[in-house]
Amino acid sequence: MACRVARKAMDLSNITVHGALDALDRGECSSVELVKAVAAEIREGDSEIGAYLTVDEDYALEQAAACDERRAGGQKGRLLGVPIAVKDLLNVRGQPCTCASRILEGYISPYDATAIARLRAEGAVFLGRTNMDEFAMGSTTENSAFKVTRNPRNPGHVAGGSSGGSGAAVAGNIAIAALGSDTGGSIRLPAGFCGCVGLKPSYGRVSRYGLTAYASSLDQIGPMTRDVRDAALLLKVIAGVDKMDSSSIDAPVPDYTAVLDGGVSGMKLGLPREYFVEGMDPRVEREVRRAVDECARLGAEIVDVSLPHTEYAISVYYIIATAEASANLARFDGVRYGFRAEGAGDPIEMYCRTRAAGFGPEVKRRIILGTYVLSSGYYDAYYLAAQKVRTLIRDDFTKVFESCDALLAPVAPMPACRLGEKLGDPLQMYLIDILTVTANLAGICGMSVPCGTTDNGLPVGLQILGPAFREETILKIGHAYENS
Repeated sequence: MACRVARKAMDLSNITVHGALDALDRGECSSVELVKAVAAEIREGDSEIGAYLTVDEDYALEQAAACDERRAGGQKGRLLGVPIAVKDLLNVRGQPCTCASRILEGYISPYDATAIARLRAEGAVFLGRTNMDEFAMGSTTENSAFKVTRNPRNPGHVAGGSSGGSGAAVAGNIAIAALGSDTGGSIRLPAGFCGCVGLKPSYGRVSRYGLTAYASSLDQIGPMTRDVRDAALLLKVIAGVDKMDSSSIDAPVPDYTAVLDGGVSGMKLGLPREYFVEGMDPRVEREVRRAVDECARLGAEIVDVSLPHTEYAISVYYIIATAEASANLARFDGVRYGFRAEGAGDPIEMYCRTRAAGFGPEVKRRIILGTYVLSSGYYDAYYLAAQKVRTLIRDDFTKVFESCDALLAPVAPMPACRLGEKLGDPLQMYLIDILTVTANLAGICGMSVPCGTTDNGLPVGLQILGPAFREETILKIGHAYENS
């Protein structure tokens, strides 16, 4: 008998991770049938969206068959048999990990990232690698070396970035859930633009081991899902200290799904005035304000707050992020792995030719900028000054969270722009991140939850920001709003 989920596979929009697990536990379908159903949707729908770089259905079916055997034998797993899509900068053993860059074309990972290993241990099935901005440098997924990912709600618009492939796959019903990474909004922005849930955990909550680094003090791995419950479920699996990552924090990991139903009554939620900026698209402000009103109706107290150093956040972010990128990407030189240019007469020429041909224009731009701010005579004026202002930004949040449980804000000041609209103007492209980079600079947690659409059907995201290591708070708020 065909599985009930597989018969509905042409419409995966209602299948969540927890829903798929319930169906598997009830025997309504097998993991093999579920993987086949998702793979069929990818074959039909991804030609327009462009969310995946690679799909390995045979490998996924092998994993799924093993999960079915485990379930038949009475073994348990919090994600047993559920297929997950993975952003193409997380290492999955035996799979490509190109970071959407020519310089890593053909590279096959020999090991699992810690987040992947934890998902694998709980029975997750890895079906495909999702597209991204090259080395996570971008806000629209137009900087991939291989393809452009389109917004599933309107293919003429961007999907957001850099985790645009993951966000578009989930929102476009060609993935049940996905992993992304967030350096300055790269999970929350595509989640907001495409219309799904995207969670950036606190810095140190999830191990970065096996994540190809862009900016090591800012990067964080997180889930992109259909609903808040799925985000809580995945976070519980991947969170926790890891001896392979010295920046991971040895702090208790709550059962995030167990606290979802607490509601927001009695909570104090702040509205940072600096996030409702002049020039914000009125359609975005309208939907976010409606969401804020709904939280008030659910019993939360809404208060105005100020984060006075927000105006410096974009400048600080692009100094620190590019500086760290210039160091992290030095390893891609054609010597140890990945692409190597031919015909060089000496090692220096080989380095230059390899990096010139292997890196795209945005990656080159950020490496050059980062090298400049770290160079002799400019370090104190730029990088050191940026780190000092970063401390002031973090202090702003610390002070506000003394009187507020969380903050509510837009994800971006505008809905998804048209394809190519900002590609020729890097400064305008960077400003897309103006409302998300602060969370990474401060190391706090943040989440995007769909809160409406514009008049032409483009999604709008509500950003919920919480204190460091209080993911349960923002998940509870997001769940209460989502279910209202």
